[in-house]
Amino acid sequence: MIIGIPKEIKENEYRCGMIPAGVEYLVEAGHKVYVQKDAGLASAIPDSEYEKAGAKIVVTAKSIYEKADMIIKVKEPQPAEYPMLQPGQIVFTYFHFASSRELTESMLERKIIAVAYETIQLPDGTLPLLTPMSEVAGRLAVVEGAKYLEKPFSGRGILLGGVPGVAPAEVVIIGGGVVGKSAAKIAAGLGANVTILDINIDRLRYLEDIMPKNVVTLHSNVHNLRTAVKHADILIGAVLIPGARAPVLVTKQMVATMKKGAVIVDVSVDQGGCIETCHPTTHSNPTYIVNGVIHYCVANMPGAVPRTSTFALSNSTIPYALALANKGYKQAMFDDPALLKGLNMMNGKLTIKQVADTFKLEYVPREKALKEN
Repeated sequence: MIIGIPKEIKENEYRCGMIPAGVEYLVEAGHKVYVQKDAGLASAIPDSEYEKAGAKIVVTAKSIYEKADMIIKVKEPQPAEYPMLQPGQIVFTYFHFASSRELTESMLERKIIAVAYETIQLPDGTLPLLTPMSEVAGRLAVVEGAKYLEKPFSGRGILLGGVPGVAPAEVVIIGGGVVGKSAAKIAAGLGANVTILDINIDRLRYLEDIMPKNVVTLHSNVHNLRTAVKHADILIGAVLIPGARAPVLVTKQMVATMKKGAVIVDVSVDQGGCIETCHPTTHSNPTYIVNGVIHYCVANMPGAVPRTSTFALSNSTIPYALALANKGYKQAMFDDPALLKGLNMMNGKLTIKQVADTFKLEYVPREKALKEN
């Protein structure tokens, strides 16, 4: 199989779809790998390292898309890339289709094989290709929130952990999954008072057991949420429904009750956001203010630390990329139910029900789509 690694072109996206070690594995397995020139440079990986691993460096993205049977990326294809996609081409990346009808319909028109990192799911419910970026995003959420609490950024002027005799900041985290857990660890470690809300009591019990004493767990109901949001210095949205749009849990009215200069970080924004006043921003223009509350809603937060993120992501994607390349996508998916859940589109058919329901589009079950083609 011919595998292509194009350079990411989404605004302020510095990650790369594959590290040299992954290229080496693919080449050793008998595949050809083409890497676009400087694709890894922002992650501190020069072209020479890819060449040593056996890749061929190609100058243009067009050449990559023309040659490749499978494209491995980080972010969803951008409008400039749509025309380059080939029918039947495997595209292995983050898609987050539920957040964009335009992307969904465009990819259906291109008739690609869309294998989404974010919906590959193990039998125990874990999301192995979303977890590493959720860990990065959770940690970054606290770092960015703490920065924008500073007065020069119009924040309340509060040091996250306080000092002796002065109270620390109140950090409220909605969602106790990987993002929420990672954010709570960092915030608690820096000395903040932390509250995690979740609807899963068993998850709250687990978090109660592993977290330090400055972390409090609360069941996520409207009353608790309304109260917690009102008192937050930093509010972190960390809600995820695999493959679907994030539910809006914090309303405009709730945001209006927050302290002036408080900070919202909505990590869920790449899935539509769980806070009503949030919309996607970029690393070059990350914040805006609503009702005196600073909103940080960057849709690709891990892109700010591309070296860490690229290696963390590739460590998890490499085994799946090898399976797709070695067996072909059909056999690989028949052999691995977790990988099968990553199939979002196939030859113009939408195979993920959550997205079909979101946009009222026709849906074909994955198993049926595979057997019919």
